[in-house]
Amino acid sequence: MKTDIILSGVGGQGILSIAAVIGEAAVREGLYMKQSEVHGMSQRGGDVQSNLRLSDAPIASDLIPLGRADLIISLEPMEGLRYLPYLKRDGWLVTSICPFVNIPAYPAMERIQAALDRLPNTVRLDVEALARETGSPRTANIVLLGASTSFLGLGYDPVAAGVRSIFGRKGEDVVRMNLKALQAGYDAEQKMTVSVRFTTAKARKSPE
Repeated sequence: MKTDIILSGVGGQGILSIAAVIGEAAVREGLYMKQSEVHGMSQRGGDVQSNLRLSDAPIASDLIPLGRADLIISLEPMEGLRYLPYLKRDGWLVTSICPFVNIPAYPAMERIQAALDRLPNTVRLDVEALARETGSPRTANIVLLGASTSFLGLGYDPVAAGVRSIFGRKGEDVVRMNLKALQAGYDAEQKMTVSVRFTTAKARKSPE
């Protein structure tokens, strides 16, 4: 088992919390893990990126080579596109569709949407809306983590246990809130990918 993950977004969105939960889940499963330092102006709303590597065998480097990432998890759509050169041809991009407009020349959302449409494997969610539905807008990052869970190679239960461990010191209410967000993201992704598989299978059966 080996999963190479790029985490991307903007400072203050909760990239570190996603990395911490995944790391805790991996350790609980007895896996090796390496994480690069988080890069970017995290205190100024600048871009933030980190490499996270999970494996059942020792890992030599904490950096993911170009074209080798299995998964990009992005809390900001343009930031997700920024790191596409690292993604495998059959890799997945799981991204928020909520822009964080922090530069004057931020591209029009139509251009970003068109670029996402060209990718073969994407999960795109309005994580902010889903977080509000769960009762806490602050859990958007955990909603996105839930939507990414199927691609981590860990299973849902270890990730949920990681949420309990990382947020446990903040009290049971915070744990429940984040577990609800995790489930909301997971359920949304499952509905989306099941729909895609059904549509693809139906198209293959259609007569020429």
